[in-house]
Amino acid sequence: MTDQLTDSVQLFTSSYFADPHPALAGLRDGERPVVPVAMPGGYRAWAVSRYADARAALTDPRLSKDADRHWTAFREGRTPTTAEVLLTTGTTMLTADPPEHSRLRGLVAKAFTARRVEALRPRIAELTAGLLDAMERPAADGGPVDVVRGLAAPLPMEVICELFGLTDGADRAVLRRSTETLFSATAGPEAAAAARTEVYAALGRLAEAKAAAPGDDLTSALVRAQEAGDRLSPGELVGTLGLLLMAGHETTVNLIGNAVLAVLTHPAQRKLLAERPELWPRTVEETLRWNGSVVMAIYRFPVEEVEIGGVRIPAGEPVMIALPGAGRDPRRHADPDTFDVAREDHGHLAFGHGIHHCLGAPLARLEAAVALPALFARFPGLRLDTEPERIRWHKSVVSRGPAAVPVRLS
Repeated sequence: MTDQLTDSVQLFTSSYFADPHPALAGLRDGERPVVPVAMPGGYRAWAVSRYADARAALTDPRLSKDADRHWTAFREGRTPTTAEVLLTTGTTMLTADPPEHSRLRGLVAKAFTARRVEALRPRIAELTAGLLDAMERPAADGGPVDVVRGLAAPLPMEVICELFGLTDGADRAVLRRSTETLFSATAGPEAAAAARTEVYAALGRLAEAKAAAPGDDLTSALVRAQEAGDRLSPGELVGTLGLLLMAGHETTVNLIGNAVLAVLTHPAQRKLLAERPELWPRTVEETLRWNGSVVMAIYRFPVEEVEIGGVRIPAGEPVMIALPGAGRDPRRHADPDTFDVAREDHGHLAFGHGIHHCLGAPLARLEAAVALPALFARFPGLRLDTEPERIRWHKSVVSRGPAAVPVRLS
């Protein structure tokens, strides 16, 4: 393993966490667009950063999602329990291959319907208005407030907890705190493992409560969901809730934070949005392409030696899809480094592609499409209260988002 790391790219530096795009562009547009990268946990993964290669890899049946069966180092106990490893392992539809994946996704899709998501629109608008009210109160003296703490972080957590039917305040706090830990590259193995244990314990309590006294919520619908007499087992139910939480909270927090920053730092685009508010849904898509919420699609593992981008990758080694590299690939996108809210052809892979396309994508899009125009309409004088280069970013291998976005409301 040491020799492998010596020959691997040292990607995860402080400058990378501040802005991964230059480093990923260097990989994508270099002679070797698929390279081994030294991961923070002391093992290597193969980074794929060109759009065409990434899109093909996301649907390649030779690339398994099942770490227990196909990640050699993990199976042999040679990988640490870092945050990205914990997010990659376990039994959920995200880490399953067909036919098990098809079974799990089919059962979840019966409960997590487009109608259930769209029915949340009025409540999301109501929650957004309340959060904007709360942001306005401490800013009455003209001082700065944080958009992440005031809007981007609490909104998705409130929505997912209401969707789940979780009313226990203590367990809500557990989910919020532990989810942040699981996406952090600086969380040690013990902290990451403890965070996952806390999340699953809280969701287990919720599942047991809803099995005993079901309500009109997603957890109860998942308890009831069945296909040809098949149901989710208790472990599968909790795993599914955990997956929906991870996919539905952290990524949406980052989406809203990234979009606010993008609009505030592009005055011409902001002016265009003021004149044409119907462009806000496109702005969400452009944010996902230009500075998406997910940096690395959860690992895939070759079941046999495969060739990607002209590079041969051994069986059993993790493959990471570097989504920001694909999002700004000039082979796919015209003028890719320009943030353009009127862009029509986004073609991004921010929610994945193929059978593992994110089931929660409609909810993330809905929350952002409701919250962003409400924020800028309520505070037309909104401005950043720091230099853009001073923004602190979360240090995460998996996700991309600002730790804080300090603003003045007028």
